[in-house]
Amino acid sequence: MAKQANDSILTIQELASYLKLSTSTLYKLCAEGKVPGQKVGRHWRFRRETIDRWLDDRAKGARRS
Repeated sequence: MAKQANDSILTIQELASYLKLSTSTLYKLCAEGKVPGQKVGRHWRFRRETIDRWLDDRAKGARRS
């Protein structure tokens, strides 16, 4: 049961792999506020559902341009 809840929260390394970005690029985007996530202490955490919605919204915006 904890495994399922844990799968919905990504670390920066997991998100970098998911988005196929380097961790340094992802850290930069996070620091600029361009990726939806939260800092927990010194560590970034991301909800998979929020990231998927963010990607969908960006894709829809790109199609309009």
